[in-house]
Amino acid sequence: MSTHTTASVKHLPQDALLEKITALQHELKRTQLERDHYKLQLSARIRALYAARSEARAHPQQTDLFFNEAEAQAIPPTTTKTVHVGAHTKKKTGRKPLDASLPREIIRHELPESERVCAHDGHVLTEIGVVVSEQLDITPAVLSVVRHERVKYACPCCDNAIKTAPAPKKLIDKGLLTENALAWVVTAKYQDALPLYRQANLLNRFGGDLVRHTLANNVVQLGEAVQPLINRLRDT
Repeated sequence: MSTHTTASVKHLPQDALLEKITALQHELKRTQLERDHYKLQLSARIRALYAARSEARAHPQQTDLFFNEAEAQAIPPTTTKTVHVGAHTKKKTGRKPLDASLPREIIRHELPESERVCAHDGHVLTEIGVVVSEQLDITPAVLSVVRHERVKYACPCCDNAIKTAPAPKKLIDKGLLTENALAWVVTAKYQDALPLYRQANLLNRFGGDLVRHTLANNVVQLGEAVQPLINRLRDT
């Protein structure tokens, strides 16, 4: 800020000075948003021009990640606890417990009634507790079809009154994917770095019968549909 501008600002009333500061803050924020937007565009352009065109030509470390990740990272996750035993201590290692918030399916393994007998005196054994072990289970992707049936109505006496229930609103007009499916696709692509051709292959294994171009068209249309929301978030 020049000396002349500084001198002129000093003579402003308090209210006008606060308004001036607020306006400058908004202008700075808008400039920063524009700068970040152009930086993203520049980075995307640089990647498009100079990035490897295939995974086979990627950086050697990235290639190792694709093919040798299991061998390189095969270290079992453990937690170490110190246990005091008599006059010395020893370290007790074990796996990290699974997240307590995950849903659990309890499977009880019981002895046959013929084996619940004491071998010494013949009395029936009673339950005194359980030995617990847990495993992490993963259910593969489950695909389903949402079928919309719009009921048609007609007058039983004439042909002049035929009505059909309105179609439900969709984020993408005549879109093939539901909103849940769209969320899965964009999250897998932009959060988990799973390319669309890999997503198509994955979905086809579960009966999706989709091609890469279909997913690409849906991603583009989704971006156009949510652009007003993105603009509002940037403004906020």
